[in-house]
Amino acid sequence: MTKDQKDNLFLLVKSLTKSEKRQFKLYVGRLGVNTDSKFLNLFNVLDKASSYDEAAILKTGIVKKQQLANVKAHLYKQILISLKLNPSHQNIRSQIREQLDFASILYHKGLYKQSLKILDKSKEIAIQNEEKNLAYEIVELEKIIESQYITRSISGRADELTIQAKELSRLNVIASKLSNLSLQLYGIFLKTGYVKNEIEAKEITDYFNNRLPKFDIKELGFREKLWLYKAHLWYSFLLQDFKNCFKYASKWVDLFYDNPNMIELNPVFFLKGNNYLLEALFFIGNRDKFEKSLNKLIKIKSSPSFPKDENVEALSFLYINLNKVNLHFIDGSFDEGLKIIPEIEAELSSYKNRIDEHHKMIFYYKFASLHFGSGNNKKCIEYLDKIISNRSLSMREDLLCFSRVLNLVAHYEAGMDYHMESLLRSTYKFLIKMDDLHEVQKEMIKFIRGLQDIFPHDLKNAFSELHSTLKIYEDHPYERRAFLYLDIISWLESKIENKPVGIIIRNKYLEKNRV
Repeated sequence: MTKDQKDNLFLLVKSLTKSEKRQFKLYVGRLGVNTDSKFLNLFNVLDKASSYDEAAILKTGIVKKQQLANVKAHLYKQILISLKLNPSHQNIRSQIREQLDFASILYHKGLYKQSLKILDKSKEIAIQNEEKNLAYEIVELEKIIESQYITRSISGRADELTIQAKELSRLNVIASKLSNLSLQLYGIFLKTGYVKNEIEAKEITDYFNNRLPKFDIKELGFREKLWLYKAHLWYSFLLQDFKNCFKYASKWVDLFYDNPNMIELNPVFFLKGNNYLLEALFFIGNRDKFEKSLNKLIKIKSSPSFPKDENVEALSFLYINLNKVNLHFIDGSFDEGLKIIPEIEAELSSYKNRIDEHHKMIFYYKFASLHFGSGNNKKCIEYLDKIISNRSLSMREDLLCFSRVLNLVAHYEAGMDYHMESLLRSTYKFLIKMDDLHEVQKEMIKFIRGLQDIFPHDLKNAFSELHSTLKIYEDHPYERRAFLYLDIISWLESKIENKPVGIIIRNKYLEKNRV
């Protein structure tokens, strides 16, 4: 635990921009007594250090070992206070909270009318900006003042506040239930992935319907609608109903376009909504809409009015670049996709403290798949090895599974047969532990295991047989998820027709979109 706290302070110092560091020093320096304080000296040491080294800090003599924990805690707090005062970290929420604090101070000083005046203005701003929890908090303080003191501010004030509190509370309860449902469905998705059979589909449908609160859509505001669309989106994802995923992701994104002021206030939700919209279009295979949506997102993100902070920048990088790669999977333009890998990898290293290991591995899987599609099997194996050899990784089992299956196929394609037996054994062992072996995976493993016993002149027939076996699962409601990670059907067709897999996917795309 202590180590994490130390690292957290070091990471916080390293996350500061030049202007934030300058403001921190001005904030600390406002009191002359701080100019040679222990916590400021510690800040300067950490700012110059390339890594956290407690022994090196103690060696400087700026602080004794028994004092270090307290000095570090004080420094951490002072940095946060300084950041809170920075205009770049202030938004409507922080402004409303500040006014609420001022009103509370005035109330405790007995200046009730002044307090109520601030609260009334703040409440109006909170409601306009869909900050209903804050608005409810304001109304509750208004009720306390009105009930304890005779202000005679407005006749019928008690009834007005009671009605307001009741309505805000009702909408807050709906929003809370919808946000809970959305989060619970997301948790199920992370734990178990897509539904695998009719029984699981019914369980999820019952789970969703039993927890969906009653409401009138006309009475819902921005916030309630946002959580409603999120809940429906995750429900649709679990069922692999990608058309409804597209429907609710579109509603989510359009909600922001209909309320543009909310983009600035909720940039993370705006980015996530666009990411899910692009993901749904990717699964549907609609390249035109995908490209238009991606370009629109890039344009808005690049506009001067779009919020700029470390979190938003990291998410923008993640969502925009993952979808730039996905664009090339839709139409099989793998060679074009390879051109953007070096740029993404270079930027990825600069986000190492802000993008988690799971998403980093997703990038590697995408890079591996691009190389596989272009016939660069050894390069594909290099990226897959980064995933498979990562022992500390906590990520979705389905992605780990298909990394191993693709690894087997890439080894076969690269002619690296001498690894095949050990790879098969380790892959089998992994899949058995998963207890989630789907028919597509079973057939693939069985096929690759038997390749060594097939004569070269019989290979095409063997590929055709496997193709016929797997083809029945391509549109299966619960088995088709295997093809979302690895287009085995197109790979088999490339072997049968003796064409590059990219050409096969490209021809399918053109056939599907022929006017």
